Amino acid sequence: MDRRMPKNFPVESRLGVVDVRIDDTTLRDGEQTAGVVFANKEKIRIARLLDEIGVHQLEVGIPAMGGDERDVIEEIAHLGLNASVLAWNRANIPDIKTSIECGVDAVAISLATSDIHIETKLKKDRAWVISSIREAVAYAKSEGMYVSVNAEDASRTELSFLIEYAQAARAEGADRLRFCDTIGVMEPFRTYNVVKALRDLTGIEIEMHTHNDFGMAVANAIAGIHAGATWVNTTVAGLGERAGNAALEEVVMALKYIEDVGIGVDTTRFREIAEYVMKAAGRKIPIWKSVIGSNMFAHESGIHADGVIKNPKTYEVFSPDEVGLERQIVIGKHSGSKALELKFHEYGIELSKEEAADLLPRVRTMAVELKRALFDKELVYIYNDWKAETKAAKGR
Repeated sequence: MDRRMPKNFPVESRLGVVDVRIDDTTLRDGEQTAGVVFANKEKIRIARLLDEIGVHQLEVGIPAMGGDERDVIEEIAHLGLNASVLAWNRANIPDIKTSIECGVDAVAISLATSDIHIETKLKKDRAWVISSIREAVAYAKSEGMYVSVNAEDASRTELSFLIEYAQAARAEGADRLRFCDTIGVMEPFRTYNVVKALRDLTGIEIEMHTHNDFGMAVANAIAGIHAGATWVNTTVAGLGERAGNAALEEVVMALKYIEDVGIGVDTTRFREIAEYVMKAAGRKIPIWKSVIGSNMFAHESGIHADGVIKNPKTYEVFSPDEVGLERQIVIGKHSGSKALELKFHEYGIELSKEEAADLLPRVRTMAVELKRALFDKELVYIYNDWKAETKAAKGR
């Protein structure tokens, strides 16, 4: 079996020399969104799309579920993708055996580490957790697997026990620890402190798995990278349980433009992939969605539109084509005459400054009456009416 792992992308950045890789869990945690089910052919297509853009590892599902889930995981594992293919498992040998039989090259072994989960969900104790993770990791490594050890509810786990858990996993050969902010209760400053302590005291490689319950999934993932984490668990468009996970496109673009870290992912297909995934999930991409929402490059305000017309960088950090979108000048209540001139130029009509200024009040009035921006045909109707009135006035 090919126990391959993705290529590294060490980059000199504002963070120093870093090596950040993406483990995308759209096909596992994304599908765990309440009410979402991907057809097998959709899971295969999503895997291919993510692989094509250079995502480093794909978490493709839970083989122990059997049936269609196991079948599609086995098919994805044998597609010959460049990405590493990882399957999720409970901390027991039968789960891991099933994953190995599917042909994946990496396994995530998950076990809860917080007292509330250990005592009320598992009905066990900390000693049992340590023993179980040691046994599971030892078996997976004996089979030549790459092993990610998940600390479920790590964000509510006593730090001393989290360190003990990480050290036990590493002693058996675990390749990395997934720090799970399972219910999204972390904030970036605390995330940094905890992850840095984990990294410094255990030496194990760390992956960030952050949820968006308080809107901080991406911020916490980036904070973890600052603290030394080198992997980020993402989903397309932030799909995931409850408020979702750290969004693939947001993490990649934040790394690129805020942290000056490029990780070898082709961003130009982000919108295309998000449209496919969200359609398969029976969801829509909100127009205000960060990075890939259609409003990212839609400008209506007169000051903003004027600035973008003169120089896009005045109100755009990156160009729309970088994520598969197009710039839109929207005409509505807040538009200015410059935007009108540009919009009518698209129709082959050259307005003078005076003509645009004369048309603008009519445009704003209709936008208020309709409570929205105007369609192209409505703008043309306004123009034709204005032109006819102007001509009639000159004839009197």
